[in-house]
Amino acid sequence: MELGLKGARVIVTGGGGGIGRIIAESFAAEGAIVHVCDVDEAALSSLPEGITGTPADMGEPAEIERFVTSAIDTMGGLDCLVNNAGIAGPTGNVDDIDPADWDACLNICLTSQFHATRHAVAALRQSENASIVNLSSLAGRLGFGMRTPYAAAKWGVVGLTKSLAIELGPEGVRVNAILPGIVAGERQRRVLEAKAQRQGRSFDEIEAQALSNTSMRDYVQPEEIATQALYLASRLGRGISGQAISICGDTQTLT
Repeated sequence: MELGLKGARVIVTGGGGGIGRIIAESFAAEGAIVHVCDVDEAALSSLPEGITGTPADMGEPAEIERFVTSAIDTMGGLDCLVNNAGIAGPTGNVDDIDPADWDACLNICLTSQFHATRHAVAALRQSENASIVNLSSLAGRLGFGMRTPYAAAKWGVVGLTKSLAIELGPEGVRVNAILPGIVAGERQRRVLEAKAQRQGRSFDEIEAQALSNTSMRDYVQPEEIATQALYLASRLGRGISGQAISICGDTQTLT
C-alpha cells in the first residue's frame, strides 16, 4: 500500500529509543524527512542514516522551543508532529508518591505535548497534509492503580487531542492519539519489575497477570504502534481526527 509519505517532514519527540525510534525509522523507510530529539545523546549518535537528531530535555520548555523551531527551519516546514516523549513515572500507592515525581511525570508526558504543539502549529497550518499524532496509553482510557501520575497524564493527552482536533480541524490539521497497551520492550519490563518488587512477587507472576487481562495474551509490538502512526499521518487517514485509538490486543483492565 502506497502511503504517500515520501518527502513528508516529520518531528518525533523522544525518538532516540523505544517506540519513538521505531516510529522514526518507519517514517524514514517510507521516504519521509525525519528529525527527532532525545535526552539520551548516546542514542542520538546511533541513529540510522536518513534520521537527524537534536539533544533536548522535554521537561524544559526552552529546550522544546529550541528543538522544534530548529527542526522546522532545517526541514523547511512540517507535515507531521509525533508527540511521543514520555516517562513511566513512579509506581506506588498515591500517599507514597513524591509530589516531585508526580510533577515530573505530568510535565514530560502531558505538558511537553502542549509546548511542542504550540511551537509547531504555525508550520503545520502551511502543510497540505498536516497531522499531529499524540502518544497516550491504555492507562488513558482504563486508569492504572499504583500508576496514578502516568494514568492522569495519559488521560490528559486524550483531552488535549480531542480539543486540538476541534480547534485545528477547520485549518486542515488532523489530531489523533494512539493508546498503546502492554508494549514489548525494556521500558515495559522495568515497569513490571517495579510492580513485582513493590508487591513482593516474582516478575513472571506479574507478567502473567498483566497478559491475562489481554484477549490476545501477548505483548503489542512497537512496530504495530508505528504502523498506526504512519496511517494517521498519510493521506489515507485524511478523514480521521479527534480519535483515541487503542492498540492493545483487547486489554480489559490494567492491574
